[in-house]
Amino acid sequence: MNKSYEPLFASFQFPSGVTVDNRVTMAPMTLMASAVNGEVTDDELAYYELRSRGIGTLFTSSALVSQSGKLGENLFAIDNDDLLPGLTKLASVIRKNGTKAFIQLFHGGRLSNPALLPGGQALGASAVAAEREGVAVPKAMTEAEIEAVIDDFAQAARRAIEAGFDGVEIHGANGFLLQQFFSPHSNRREDKWGGTLEKRMNFPLEVIKRVKDTVAKHASSPFAVGYRLSPEENENPGITMADTLRFVHVLAEQGLDFIHISVDRFWAGPRREENNAKSRVVMIQERVGARVPVIGVGGLWTPEDVVQALGTGIPLVGLGHAMLLNPDWIEKVRSGREAEITTLLSRSSQKELRIPDKMWGMITNVPGWFNVVD
Repeated sequence: MNKSYEPLFASFQFPSGVTVDNRVTMAPMTLMASAVNGEVTDDELAYYELRSRGIGTLFTSSALVSQSGKLGENLFAIDNDDLLPGLTKLASVIRKNGTKAFIQLFHGGRLSNPALLPGGQALGASAVAAEREGVAVPKAMTEAEIEAVIDDFAQAARRAIEAGFDGVEIHGANGFLLQQFFSPHSNRREDKWGGTLEKRMNFPLEVIKRVKDTVAKHASSPFAVGYRLSPEENENPGITMADTLRFVHVLAEQGLDFIHISVDRFWAGPRREENNAKSRVVMIQERVGARVPVIGVGGLWTPEDVVQALGTGIPLVGLGHAMLLNPDWIEKVRSGREAEITTLLSRSSQKELRIPDKMWGMITNVPGWFNVVD
């Protein structure tokens, strides 16, 4: 192995005591391969088994905590105890080679598909539609509905513990429900759940509290709890970097194991600050990295990319597309075969890469996602 890559292979201990073998994580990616009820399928088990050989930490795709937040068909779920057998198989498959298994918990909020919801209408912080084509106006959540969803996250964490996972990531990014409560675009409330910036933090903070309380009650061994966020929104009004820097300051006080930053490019600067080229990930690391571990992600492919990212002080780096195309990324680097890391997706490689059909159709047909070759 190239000596300069040694920082990738240093072990790391999360504040909860969960210890990982190296600094590389596999970022969560949507598979769309579950059964209609959200149950784990053989296709998912095969996909994750292939990618859990050597990676320190693997984040699953988003797991639905409530049917009231369903985005589409064949999406992964953790909203029912009947799903525990499949979830247990999944945790076991990921962990059998030493990789730590973290499951991501989410609720779609106003982005949910009304046709798939029990009441036929999406729920949101306020009755404000997302600025996306074909998205309906959601129903502003009542106090009872808010409390029910908070409990859904807590119950999902309990199931993750019972299934044998090593941790959960609370999904507060990508425009989903927790982000909707923090956003001034989607949250126009005037009660304790909205209004000021501080009040817009209340919903995600209460979810974190209830999840951590659940872990304290049910986990008999170290179990990690982290939070994922998107640092900015395009909407006006929308979340700004200034908002996020205030938010992460508060998040750093919650006893989290990590904050995971959801951005397309690790080194990209703030969208609204033309004169500021500093990486948003680095800005967050500088603000709170001494108090809570920060996971950076976004367009990183090579071991040189990862070493450079770790050089900013962040302790962990997430790989998404690189792991999709190179399931043995870690082993290639460890054995001196980093030249074999590919950025090209061959149309004949679906079976070899164990990529489920719907995911395969998406990644081969969306322009700009991958360099697809015959």
